This record gives sequence, C-alpha cells and structure tokens, in this order.
Amino acid sequence: MATILTINSGSSSIKASLFDADGSRRNFRYEHLRDHAPAFDQLMRDLHGHEPDIVGHRFVHGGDIVDAARLVDAAERARLEAIVHLAPLHLPGNLLGLDLCRQRFDVPQVACFDTAFHNTMPELAKRLPIPQELGLRRYGFHGINYAHVASRLPELLGDAAHGRIVVAHLGSGASLCLLEDLKSADTTMGYTPAGGIVMGTRSGDLDPGVMLELAKRYDAQQLSDMVFHRMGLLALSGGESSEMSDLLASGSAAAEFATDYFCREVRAAIGSLAAKSGGIAALVFTGGIGEHAASIRREICEPLGFLGFSLDEESNQANATSIAAEDSKPVLVVPADEEAMIASLCRMATFRI
Repeated sequence: MATILTINSGSSSIKASLFDADGSRRNFRYEHLRDHAPAFDQLMRDLHGHEPDIVGHRFVHGGDIVDAARLVDAAERARLEAIVHLAPLHLPGNLLGLDLCRQRFDVPQVACFDTAFHNTMPELAKRLPIPQELGLRRYGFHGINYAHVASRLPELLGDAAHGRIVVAHLGSGASLCLLEDLKSADTTMGYTPAGGIVMGTRSGDLDPGVMLELAKRYDAQQLSDMVFHRMGLLALSGGESSEMSDLLASGSAAAEFATDYFCREVRAAIGSLAAKSGGIAALVFTGGIGEHAASIRREICEPLGFLGFSLDEESNQANATSIAAEDSKPVLVVPADEEAMIASLCRMATFRI
C-alpha cells in the first residue's frame, strides 16, 4: 500500500495528513498563516523523513470535468490556473499548496475536486434560470466531505442510507446536500462557493438587484472583497465576528441575531430540499459547527417536527453520533474527514498513473 500525504491548503491555513503504508495516520495543522512556504518547511521537519509515494490535494473547484481526481501534469496545472475566477477565495491557496509540494516531493501529485461529487445532480438542479449560451451552471461544493459522509451512512443507517437524506455541512463555509441513493441530487451552493445559505463572511444567495446596486457603488475588486470577506455572519453581527464559536460565547444582541439568522436559513434549506424530493428519511450534521455546536443543532431542529425530526437533548449535548429522540427519524453527527476521502481517491488514482 502506498504512503499518501493529503494537503488542504487554504488562504491562511494548511491541513495535512500522512497515511502510512502500515495503516497508521498522522495529522498536521498550521493556522493563521501569512506565508505558506515556512509552514511547508515545518511540515517537512514534522514528517521526520517519512516520504510519501503520492500527494493528494483538495481543490475546491474542478470546473466542468467529471473526474473526482486527476494527476496534475503541466496541462492540468494550466487548466486549474485558468479557472481560478470560479473560486477566487480558495483556488489560489489550493494551487500554492500544489506548487510548494511539487518543489519538495518528487512524487505524483493528484488533485481531488469538491465539485465532482455533484456531477450526479439532474439537469433540473444544475441549470440556472439564465440564457444557456452564457455557459454558467450550478456546480455545488464540499463534495469531498459529502462523499466521505455518504461512505459512512450504510454502516450507520443500514438500508435506509440509500433513501433521501439531507446532509448539512456547517462551518465557516456552509452548504447542504440532498443525497438520493448516496449520490448528490441537489445542493444549496451554486456557480461559486459564495452562494446558498449565509456563511461566516459570505452572504449566500442574494436578490440580483442587490448586486446590481452594489456594482454601482464599488469597483470590481472592492465588490469581490465584499462578497467573499465582508458579508455573512460578520455583517449580520455588526462586525463582531464571523466565527460561530465567538458569536455563541458573546451574548450580545447582534451575535444572537446573527446566529438566529443562520439557523433560520439552514432550516429553510432543509425544508426546501425535503419539498423538492417529496420528503427525507434522515438528517446529518457535519463540519465544524455541525459537529460541535449543540445549541445550533437544537435551534435548527426545534421547528422540524413536521418533518419527523426531534433531538434527544442529552445525546445532542454530548455530540453523539446519533442525536435523535426515540420517536424521531434519524439525526446523525458525522465528523468531516476530507483527508480520508482524498487518500481513498489517491489510491484509486494510482492505478491510472
């Protein structure tokens, strides 16, 4: 079995995991970065001479391709550079991680794409109500983690895993996905990771008229900065914080408003996906907020009794895997593990290298 290093290189952080050939795993985290190169030098030291056979990278956007993973050669590197505009908050960091690894490891580099999981969506979910010749469509994101969650569901739900299930990936970036037979049937994010429900610094879906008005007031660079860095929970809390943990600890009226707004949007998305599919059999929480914020899960689920969901308070407070009340449909908490899915995709990719 190959030794695989997985890299999730963001704008200000690096998450890495080394999956050794003996089946062991080590995780590495480097936060609040201004310069990624020293962090990769530190990673080299932290590896203590363990050289990977292959390096797998998370890429938020893969464009129109259907491949879940691709070997990165010169042509693929150029293709990824050409689609940076589709995810300007994420792809530059993803590419930087790729380039820094190529300088340090003379081994195959594999790009794994968040968007690929959603290629199973029907045309009704992919199309946007704009002229088709513009070539814009709904892509969907967080797909690597949705794939991981889907891989866990048969073990957790048995045959019910193949029914209609809503997975809520809630973190600083947040989206929901409707699974049907463990495949993506719909999702809340759209053409870019800025769409869908409200997030830490991103608004989610907005009236197009709002964007037209903002375009009159700001130039393109200023507007891009606002869309990706100055909206969302940060704006709703009056600039107090974009971090849910900070808002929950604050107790201020502005923080409470922002958290209530977030929960209302998540509930609305669950209801919308349930209505589109004719009902859902289970609800799954994942991501930093989804896994650790019991009060957010409670506020989201309290009005969902009409869909058959209610929580067991003790299990919810304990962040247990199953948090549903005895008379409820299943409600699960499944920790995100994009690294494990990237490693799995790399193992499959090695057969094609």
